[in-house]
Amino acid sequence: MRHFIGIFCLLTIASCSRSKPKNPENMLVIAKEIHERVITIDTHDDINVANFTDSTNYSQNLDTQVNLPKMIEGGLDVAWFIVYTGQDSLDERGYTKAKANAMAKFKAIHKLCDDIAPDQIGLALTSEDVRTISATGRKVAMIGVENAYPMGDDLSSFEAYYNMGARYISLAHNGHSQFCDSHTGEENDEWLHNGLSEMGKEAVYEMNRLGIMIDVSHVSINSMKDIIDLSEAPIIASHSSARALCEHSRNLTDEQLQLIKANGGVVQTVALDTYVNKEKKEERDLFFANIFPDIADSLGLKWYDASEYKNLSDEQKDEYQLNRKIVAKQAYALYDDKAGTPSGVEVADFIDHVDYMVNLIGIDHVGISSDFDGGGGIQGWNDASETFNITLELVKRGYTEEEISKLWGENLLRVLDEVQIFALKNKS
Repeated sequence: MRHFIGIFCLLTIASCSRSKPKNPENMLVIAKEIHERVITIDTHDDINVANFTDSTNYSQNLDTQVNLPKMIEGGLDVAWFIVYTGQDSLDERGYTKAKANAMAKFKAIHKLCDDIAPDQIGLALTSEDVRTISATGRKVAMIGVENAYPMGDDLSSFEAYYNMGARYISLAHNGHSQFCDSHTGEENDEWLHNGLSEMGKEAVYEMNRLGIMIDVSHVSINSMKDIIDLSEAPIIASHSSARALCEHSRNLTDEQLQLIKANGGVVQTVALDTYVNKEKKEERDLFFANIFPDIADSLGLKWYDASEYKNLSDEQKDEYQLNRKIVAKQAYALYDDKAGTPSGVEVADFIDHVDYMVNLIGIDHVGISSDFDGGGGIQGWNDASETFNITLELVKRGYTEEEISKLWGENLLRVLDEVQIFALKNKS
């Protein structure tokens, strides 16, 4: 039934959409004015600590999808920089290594805001901080934690992470953690906890107590349901799209979307091609499969096949991401104008997900994210410099300025406020 509803709404998406602007010729002007006025928030941008040094950093227009020059060019006001750690063994050795990785990323984000470019970007901890910093003309950094795995079995780490600026945390990534099961269990129907572990339940209470938003983008369906049952504050999915439009375990089913609505939370639609339109992505990947390795070889770059990714070390994963960007840029420049080259996933495909979720759960529960520098990016929004194209497409589809403002950040800030107010009211 879910697939039927999804296909039906996709086919009738034009009829579900808002009225189109009466003067299409003014659309570009209207979109630019709206884009200038609203606060644009991207809730998921990965980082590499190598880009946070005195000599190489985000004050420069690096070959990264997000940095300050690109944010300025595209009108992206707020970037949630991610303290990401991949899943490893559930033992002290793994926890110790993961903690060092997490601490290095926290340190890098603070260095950018405190030492490298404090005149260009400031770290926000509340919605008021976002508005205050943005009003000065500076960009805004916020911190999200992707995978609580580095905390080991120490629940006091949640407060330590909060004190370092973390304002959302996910309890798992691609692999079951000590806190809960991951979406990846769907591949073989193999589970560790069948939802949250006992420690995961305690983590939910702790994040509610502290005022940390709980992120469910990578957790299993049962884990998410457990979180919804236990959390007394709204939750978020920091970078997920609609499963009805693209079948992937990283996307949310209609049931999950409805649960988030009932919880008062928000789903940050993600611009990662595999999660937006798998068919278009696979067709394009198949075309370039034999082209990328040859170009990598011609450039003298190490090439890893996508199937190898989950077995790579953190350092190799960084190399994988960097080299793929370099190789893909070269390949697309050579082949995209040639007849027969399949088009990639586009902004319109991405906004189809926004439309679908807005129609299903309402404008107050949907937002926007990119997953830049972590695999995200689509044609038309492939880095922060192209952020305006999202606003333009929303205007084309008839979204009002108030609705665009909600999608771009007001919904997310509302949830942050509610989570922090709950924590303040329940402080002992």
